[in-house]
Amino acid sequence: QVQLVESGGGLVQAGGSLRLSCAASGRTFSYYAMGWFRQAPGKEREFVAAISWSGSTTLYADSVKGRFTISRDNAKNTVYLQMNSLKPEDTAEYYCAVRQIIIPSILLNEYDYWGQGTQVTVSS
Repeated sequence: QVQLVESGGGLVQAGGSLRLSCAASGRTFSYYAMGWFRQAPGKEREFVAAISWSGSTTLYADSVKGRFTISRDNAKNTVYLQMNSLKPEDTAEYYCAVRQIIIPSILLNEYDYWGQGTQVTVSS
């Protein structure tokens, strides 16, 4: 059983920045990858970014590449999502997730645990 606690969401103006944090606790399986997904009202949940256990491999959706940066601190079991140059279309509920495999994935169904989500709203 893994619990995920997210923080850092909020309201910002277009062009601004936010940093999301997600701390994992409880029982984990060996080394694990972590990822971020988001879901806007009326839309399906979509992949944003993911990172391997070591941090050496990262994956990004084309829509956020160059603006968002994913990182992790294994001593804290925490993954971060630094979001810069935010756009109104980034507005969504953001979810962190744990995959009990060392390598990351862009597929939702390959993740085992999910946080409750944190709202990010970007005004124009």
